[in-house]
Amino acid sequence: MLAAAVELASYPRLARPSATGDARSQTCGATISLDVHMDAGQVSNIGMLVKACAVGQAAAAIFARHAIGRSAAELDAAHLAILRWLEGTDVLPEWPDLSLIATARAFPARHGAMLLPWKAALATLSTAPASG
Repeated sequence: MLAAAVELASYPRLARPSATGDARSQTCGATISLDVHMDAGQVSNIGMLVKACAVGQAAAAIFARHAIGRSAAELDAAHLAILRWLEGTDVLPEWPDLSLIATARAFPARHGAMLLPWKAALATLSTAPASG
């Protein structure tokens, strides 16, 4: 988990993003600012500033690893699947590397941090143009 958190240095804020959005965890106060570039309705580049615990940082890195090439609809579906999983569904959602933070599922106070990057993406992509 800690190794994933270190990867955030590879995703600095973007100079001129197509859109930017923020999210904050109600449970722990963690925050994320997410920048995206869009191309043909898909994420083509991301940058972020994450202020979170190791779980939130790792979740953001896992999100960043696999968000490129995904549409807003795909990210929304992933968010809903992760939310259902955190609420008790036994099936691990189909998002690569999510197993790296799966142990944090047992700690409800960390759920907000785990969802943070997907919430920021939804806030960001709801205002992003289709390309840019």
